[in-house]
Amino acid sequence: MWPRVLVTGADGQVGRALLNKFNGAAELVPCNRSVLDLSKPNEIRAKVREVAPDVIINAGAYTAVDRAESERDLAMAINGHAPGVLAEEAKRAGALLVHYSTDYVFDGSKSEPWVEDDPTNPLSVYGASKLAGEEAIRAVGGLYLIFRTSWVYGPEGKNFALTMLRLGRERDSLKVVDDQIGAPTTAAELARATHEIMTGVLQERYGLETDWPGTYHMTCSGSVSWCGFARAIFERAPELLDGKTPTVNPIKTNEYPTPAKRPLNSVLANEKLQQRFGLTLKEWQAALDDVLETIAEQPKR
Repeated sequence: MWPRVLVTGADGQVGRALLNKFNGAAELVPCNRSVLDLSKPNEIRAKVREVAPDVIINAGAYTAVDRAESERDLAMAINGHAPGVLAEEAKRAGALLVHYSTDYVFDGSKSEPWVEDDPTNPLSVYGASKLAGEEAIRAVGGLYLIFRTSWVYGPEGKNFALTMLRLGRERDSLKVVDDQIGAPTTAAELARATHEIMTGVLQERYGLETDWPGTYHMTCSGSVSWCGFARAIFERAPELLDGKTPTVNPIKTNEYPTPAKRPLNSVLANEKLQQRFGLTLKEWQAALDDVLETIAEQPKR
């Protein structure tokens, strides 16, 4: 019998990838904002009790990092408070809660990759709101998995890769930050890993219910700067640039000021995920190739 899986943020990049991956392997209940507004706790409780899911995957989030600086209450409602409500309802129903968090809970000051129990110190309202969501889930307890990821993108939606392809077609040269390092991670790889882990949990492959709940880092392997990522996109997909060969010029973070501060080192260590679940995500370059291939197959808009 297939598990009933409630997916929040079903219209987003990760939500769509999850629906695609889980199709035919679960009874899916996709919820976009028109169906479930994560800023409204009573709406969350009512929807979860109506659906009675076996699994809740919270792919919904307030992701406008810079706008969050001026919309703190809304960002905190969606990213900070809603996960706690979902955790309470999941615990009440005996359901598994899967939640995605971010590298932005760290301040980026460390030179090595960040491990799960490193001290958090978010630099932005967005990072603080996502950390609050993590803490709310942990305070409730129950059956939960928090997956911290970074630099998420895919073949649709709003993301760095699609923005670079658009700008690459419009301009001869671009300036891109070169002193922020991270691991670009595709929505498809997140969905694949989530599906594998969720299936294993439901089949009790990972031990007792006290063994596996917790916080894990989940990113594609390797690391690169934003500038290096942009260059890789252009080098690997010249056919998507309408004959252009844009030059990518490196700049420092302080040359591209934004309302929200970003961590300089966003690289997350994935050893805990591998040790507990025997799972590794693709190298970021291979995952990028997958996305570019999908974009190339899409009809031109």
